[in-house]
This record gives sequence, structure tokens and C-alpha cells, in this order.
Amino acid sequence: MPNEQLRRMDAFTFPSYSIDFATGEALFDYALTGPDGEQRFTEAITLPLPAEPVSDETAATVNRVLELLHVVAGVSYYKTAAPPRLVLPAPLGAAAVELVTAIYTKGLGEYAYRNQLPHVLELRPQVPPGEVTPPPAYDDSGRRPLSAVGGGKDSIVSLEALRRAGFDPVPFSVNPNQVIVSVNQASDLVPLAARRRIDPVLFELNAAGARNGHIPVTAINSLIAVATAVLHGLGPVVMSNERSASDPNLIWHGHEINHQWSKGVEAEGLLRAALAEHAGLTDPYFSLLRSLSELHIARLFAEIDRYDAVVTSCNAAFKLRDASERWCRDCPKCRFVFLAMAPFMTRERITRIFGGDLLADSTQIPGYRELLGVDGHKPFECVGEVEESVVALSLLAQQEQWRDAPVVRALVDALPDTAWSAAASSDVFTPAGPTFVPPAYAKALEALA
Repeated sequence: MPNEQLRRMDAFTFPSYSIDFATGEALFDYALTGPDGEQRFTEAITLPLPAEPVSDETAATVNRVLELLHVVAGVSYYKTAAPPRLVLPAPLGAAAVELVTAIYTKGLGEYAYRNQLPHVLELRPQVPPGEVTPPPAYDDSGRRPLSAVGGGKDSIVSLEALRRAGFDPVPFSVNPNQVIVSVNQASDLVPLAARRRIDPVLFELNAAGARNGHIPVTAINSLIAVATAVLHGLGPVVMSNERSASDPNLIWHGHEINHQWSKGVEAEGLLRAALAEHAGLTDPYFSLLRSLSELHIARLFAEIDRYDAVVTSCNAAFKLRDASERWCRDCPKCRFVFLAMAPFMTRERITRIFGGDLLADSTQIPGYRELLGVDGHKPFECVGEVEESVVALSLLAQQEQWRDAPVVRALVDALPDTAWSAAASSDVFTPAGPTFVPPAYAKALEALA
């Protein structure tokens, strides 16, 4: 469909959804409609099947979770045209409507900003009239947690914290790549994985110039994880999102724009409330690391060495042709994670993990100036706060192995005295902020501390 026709689309709808419990495949249909006709999409998500047949009770709860997923996953297709109307397929309760509204506005905040589409930030879904049947309660207390694994330091810290505290976690991922497979193998735990197949038509439209941009993919993967946990009779889904994920990159048209919104505490709370209301799940989902800073998590990771040869937090690495290259060493994420880990490791160890020494490379200085708040705004990447970068630099400046590194010297000279005084009084190693961690799991972090 030509771009000019896409731009005239005036509504996004959700024609149908189904799941086959014999194969685990769920199909989600979407449609953009307008004066020139419609553009249809079908997404397929395949859940791993349990060994035992699925009971009616379990099937009913999984269906409830997938009803939410059907609506949330639609953001991938909505963004090709960003029409002014979002027409939901069925009545939803207040908490579910609040989640969907936030997914399509705050979750698409960066997309709206980059494409200059302020109307997206004001989008409100049209909810069909009718009663919502209350779900049966589903008690998953006391069951093994499903721990989401992305291949980076954060999910590794959660996995090890749960293991050492005796929770016997099950690693989980969506479309695991070679990095995630390697991390799972290093854990010696038996993982579960789901498959998500985006409609190829979307890629064709994107290649032809359709609107595109960042989506709240964590919310989509989280609901896939919750559906998998219910299907397998497991307990809560444990995420590894830190407190700095809640901080916005900038303010635009009076709205906070946050690259990591779906990893933030607001999204976590909305998802929990919608799952409780719509699927009857009492404690379905939480982030174990929510109260911690990225720097604190990096310090905890430094105490774990079994994953040194497989860990990566670099998004670009997933696209590198050479699977042995786990870090691109030239993106905001690589720079920040190197800076965050360096104070707590020997220079030899971190250089071995990354395949190079970023703080010895003077071409990295402009990128680090952004992370430190000297130039520009916080990058649209999953990186920590400026304060954390400053604290990490202050720690490096005090260490003999790092203080004379070219990047460290240049950055020390670039920061004003006020930055150093703020670093000295920083509380980045003090857990803080709202968290949904259940009391029974609070002890898990103490096992690593």
C-alpha cells in the first residue's frame, strides 16, 4: 500500500484473535482502515507447550492474558499510519483501558517525538459498550518464578539472585538469539522460549517508507512471559528493570518522552493492575531490581564471573554478523555499561569481556560527554542517569589502574566542580523508590549484596 494511502487511514482495529492449545500458536489480527480501503496484518506468537494437557482453568486464564496481549502488541502495526482512532475489540475494565491508553501514548512517546506526531500523545481508545465478565482468581503463590533473560548484566543479576535465594528460577526469552542461548547455557538452568513472528507485510511497508520508530516492546514481551508462566503452572514473571528506567529523556509538548517507558515503574504498575483486573492474577509480574541504580547493578554483576564470556548489554551486537562479537564498542549502551562496570573490575577483566578498552580510546570522548550531561540530552538508549555516570567517573579517577586512561583524563577535565560535589553526596548505591517486589522475594537481592 502506498504511503499516501497509509497517511489517510483514520482507524486502527483488532478484528480477531485465536489460540490453538495443541500447537501453542496464537494469531492476532489487526487492520488499518480508511477511505481507500484497509491494510490487514496477522501476528503469530507461539508459546512453549507444557508436557501435560492444558486444563480448562488454565486455558481460560491464558486466554485472558492473551486478550490484553492482542491489544498491546498492536502498537507495532499502528505506528505505520498513526491514525486518530484506536477502536478496541471488546469492553475492558478501567485498569486495562488505562494500560492500553498508556501503551499507545507514553509507550510511543519517542516515536511521536521523532516523527513529529503530537496527536499520538493525546490518543484515547474507543471502548465498545458492555459488561466485562470478572475473571476467576488465579493463585500462583509458591510456584517457581519465570525469570526473563535478555543476555545482559541486569537479567543475569536477577537470575543469580533468585537461584542463590533458593527460588529455582526458569529462564525465559522471546525469540532467543545466540547471546541469550549462550547465557542460558552458562546458567545450567533449563529455559523456556516463545516465538514472535511479526507480519512480513510490516517490513515491506517500512522498507517502502512507512512511519516507523521505537515501540514499548518490553510490555509485549512481558505479557508473552505471563501467558507462558500461566500455561506452565509457574509463579510470577521476574523482570530486571532498574529505577533509572523511569526517568524521561526530555519534555515535549508538555509530555515526558522516555525511551525506556515500558521498563519503568509506571508501566509495571499498570500492567500488574490490568492483569489483576482482567485475568485474576494476584501477583503476576514485578521487577526484582526496581529499587537499584544501574551502577549498583553493575557492582553486583562484578561479583559474578560465570557469564563473563557470554554477557552482552549491546543492542547492536544482536545484529552483528560475527556471533563472537558481543559488543559493538561504539554505542551509548556499550559506553555506559563499560563505564558502570569498570570501577568494580580489574582492567584486564573488563577489557576481556568487551573485547577492547573503551576508556583507552579517545574517539569515545564525545559519546561519554553526552552520558555525563556535558553535551546534549540523555541518549535515546537504555542507559543510566547522568548522576550515575558522574559517580562512576569519580570512582575511576581515584583508581590507579584507570586515572590515567585517556578518556578518564579528558572527562575529568570536562566536568565542573559542582558535578564532583554532587557525586560525593550521591545515593546511587542506596536502594530507593517505589517497588512491587513481594516480601518473599525481597531476600533474593540480599543473597547477592
